[in-house]
Amino acid sequence: MDPIKVDFTKKRFEKGPDKKTGVVIPPEKKGLKIGINIGLTAIFGAILYYFMLPVFNFKSILMYAFLGILCIFYCIVNYLTSGALRTPDYAPYARKSSRIPKIIIGVLLVVVALGFVFSSVVFRAKSYAQIIDVQQKDENVFAAEVDEVDWAHVPVIDEDTTADLAGRAMSKLDQLGYVSQFDVQPNYFQINYQDEPVRVVPLKYANIIKWFTNAKNGLPAYIIVNAKTQETELVEVKEGIKYSTADHFQHNVVRHVRFKYPTYLLDEPAFEIDEKGHPYWVFAKLDMTIGLFGGKDVTGAVICDAVTGECAEYSIDELKTNSELQWIDRVYSAELLTEQYNFFGRYQGGFWNSILGQKNTYSTTEDHAYLAMNDDVYMYTGVTSLTGDESITGFVLINQRTKDARYYRMEGAKEATAQGKAQGLVQEKEYTASFPLLLNIDGVPTYFMSLKDKESRVQGYAMVNVKDYTKLCTTGTTIEECLNNYVSVLASANINVDVDTEGLEEGADGNKPAEKLTATGKVTDIRTAVVNGNSIYYIKLDTADCYYSIKAANTEAVVLVNKGDEVTLTITTDKGDIIPASSIEVK
Repeated sequence: MDPIKVDFTKKRFEKGPDKKTGVVIPPEKKGLKIGINIGLTAIFGAILYYFMLPVFNFKSILMYAFLGILCIFYCIVNYLTSGALRTPDYAPYARKSSRIPKIIIGVLLVVVALGFVFSSVVFRAKSYAQIIDVQQKDENVFAAEVDEVDWAHVPVIDEDTTADLAGRAMSKLDQLGYVSQFDVQPNYFQINYQDEPVRVVPLKYANIIKWFTNAKNGLPAYIIVNAKTQETELVEVKEGIKYSTADHFQHNVVRHVRFKYPTYLLDEPAFEIDEKGHPYWVFAKLDMTIGLFGGKDVTGAVICDAVTGECAEYSIDELKTNSELQWIDRVYSAELLTEQYNFFGRYQGGFWNSILGQKNTYSTTEDHAYLAMNDDVYMYTGVTSLTGDESITGFVLINQRTKDARYYRMEGAKEATAQGKAQGLVQEKEYTASFPLLLNIDGVPTYFMSLKDKESRVQGYAMVNVKDYTKLCTTGTTIEECLNNYVSVLASANINVDVDTEGLEEGADGNKPAEKLTATGKVTDIRTAVVNGNSIYYIKLDTADCYYSIKAANTEAVVLVNKGDEVTLTITTDKGDIIPASSIEVK
């Protein structure tokens, strides 16, 4: 019997198995090596799952990526254990024995490709447009449906100022015996807490070493920043926050919840507290409602206790109707609501209309803000045309707990335009304006902004009329002063409003209530100027080196004042080169 001749040359490797005989030479101990391949792939898969945290759900692209990586890993290990890289004649065996994982990879790619096609907005534009139900409202119902501004609940700070205040509140950790062990997370979740608009800020470990030394006891506290008063409170959690996004391994809250719910599509967790101040992580439970990968929407939520790690699941109907869950303010993220509204605004007339004709197509403006109404948090954003106009066609309010969405038709300035106008009013001070809040001031839609210095500290306020931002705008060092100035500006345009200043009496601008001061003396100089259509008188007294500014619209008596008159001015501060006055009395 002739011996078997095996050609181990490179030429033999390139040709593969003999085309006539089809001989494929397996390596020694083939069965053992197959077992090793499977075992190594299983170990790699466990490690990969632990850190990658894929969702075992056909609607998750991450699952297909996970399975594809495992198949690729098996093929690599198979080539190594078969000796194909060392002995070219084993390469045909390695290719043949890798056929099944290669077929799986091909099937995964086909499923993903078809999934994207059948989920594509090109073919399913109408379905995307219907993913959110938006109530269309005319301008004349704005005053009736949007609560008139309650100054006791108007937030005056944005995320930048929150970050600055929260960072300064970290010094209070010294009182708990912690020095330089923790830092604030860059996540600031606005909620209603005990009928107050606040931002809750979770902590994180300063670095990995400090995690090792403190993880056993958990994070000792969280921070509440009052968005109205700008006061900060470091709230101690005596049991320690054991589960958070700042933790590692089993106490990382994302991993902890994923292991409990391996098939659930979940949104990024939001940090919230109940009315007693107990901390929780809220995960919105998601579903893809269009095809395989499109139409993301919320079907419920998983609530994880940040101290014990105990989890509970609730349907979206329970979240809307269960009074005991009323403290949960953020089920729908602002990013998801913006995405859904943009689908609604763009695709009412189909996909190609959004590209070509663009008839009746709309999009949200660049950013968003939050409003507190009826113990819920609403996301607010302006709406403009797809052509990128510098004006809005209206604005949308969407409840972050129930997804109740209302669009109000109203032509006016975009938020960015109002910001620019506010900054222009104080350009000599180089203040920056926060993203505008939309307020209902006795039926008049008004943008309200905080004016911040370079250190993100609030130094004043601005109000800009949505419809006529060029003329009906003003600023003030306090909310009360700004509001009085705005009322005067509106009056000059024959728009009379009746405002409630009850919240202002409680210090709505974050400081103590504005103290009423007076300045008395003999008038030594009078100057006048017209600013934004308002006649302003600048009066100098013999008792001070400054000028006092007062609008004629605020008190007509100022037009009768002459040099040498003894007068008493009502002011809110006695510092500055030009001090605003609200009234004048001639003796």
